[in-house]
Amino acid sequence: MLRRCNDGDFETIYAIINDAAQAYRGVIPADRWKEPYMSRSELRHEIDAGVVFWGFEQAHELLGVMGLQEVGDITLIRHAYTRTQHQRRGIGAQLLQVLCDSTSRPMLVGTWRSARWAISFYEKHGFRLVSQEQKDVLLNTYWNVPARQVETSVVLTNQPVEGLLR
Repeated sequence: MLRRCNDGDFETIYAIINDAAQAYRGVIPADRWKEPYMSRSELRHEIDAGVVFWGFEQAHELLGVMGLQEVGDITLIRHAYTRTQHQRRGIGAQLLQVLCDSTSRPMLVGTWRSARWAISFYEKHGFRLVSQEQKDVLLNTYWNVPARQVETSVVLTNQPVEGLLR
């Protein structure tokens, strides 16, 4: 079952993100890794900034989450994670499909350039990488991330981005 997460899911969302993010250990630049990958205060800040989490629930247990954040004229996919033991079972694909179907707005997702599996996942579902120049503009326009993260990330979109570039 796919459902919108609520305040009672906070600790579970936190646990899913930090469990699944272990895949990035040793893959992303060492200066971008920390433990936990996302602190409770960072998660609270993201939710307070408008990230709405959706979850895949089975037998009353959340197995995967994906956040959406409307920023200006686009929708960002934020913090998409599936519990390690439940990966490669279509949970992320189901979440992505439902969330993409929920809006006609262009969707953007940022991920680490070295996380080839994440890039491939989005490409498999119809997203495409934007150019380096477009990526820099988009990350600086729609996200609030450090310069080092902009340098080491990519952006993918499900629609043309030319009209979004400022």
